[in-house]
Amino acid sequence: MHRRLMRYLIIAAAGLAASGCQLIDTTPGPPPERIEVTDVGTDAERAPDEGPPPGRVAREVAFPEAEYAALEKQGSASISGRLTLDTASGTVVGRNSRVSVAPVTTYSAEAAEKALAGQAVEPADPRAQAYTHQASTDDDGRFTVNGLPAGDYYVSGSVTPADGRPRIIINQVSVSNGQRVNVNLSR
Repeated sequence: MHRRLMRYLIIAAAGLAASGCQLIDTTPGPPPERIEVTDVGTDAERAPDEGPPPGRVAREVAFPEAEYAALEKQGSASISGRLTLDTASGTVVGRNSRVSVAPVTTYSAEAAEKALAGQAVEPADPRAQAYTHQASTDDDGRFTVNGLPAGDYYVSGSVTPADGRPRIIINQVSVSNGQRVNVNLSR
């Protein structure tokens, strides 16, 4: 269940980044309708005509097999940084949080558009996960992702302040072979 939830969060974060590297901040005004992730079994257990899991909308864009096939899975670049959120009560550090680094593709754009419209799309094709790199933050919110091929990436993480509503923070980063880039995931 934890891996499935992380997969959903990674796809949602990458999708948000694809549409402009935005942070969903729900502090002003009433909280939006919460979309719960429901574990309805594995994709293999769902019949193709059943549609997306409850609470999710179907993808309209097919997995771009050729686009992903042109991407490398491993390389010599790295991205490091710190995950934080500045709130009215102070800075919240993303302690022991997951940071995902996903390549910029057309596939994530659809998820981003729908996420910004308040919709969650059905889970991404598992083949996309082979290109997503992950790291955990330390107690100070610091992370490092090594072994990245040159390219453009969405670096995303989630911070949960005292109000209990997670905030997804995303930055778009470009790296070249052997390059080490520092990115602060903060707002």
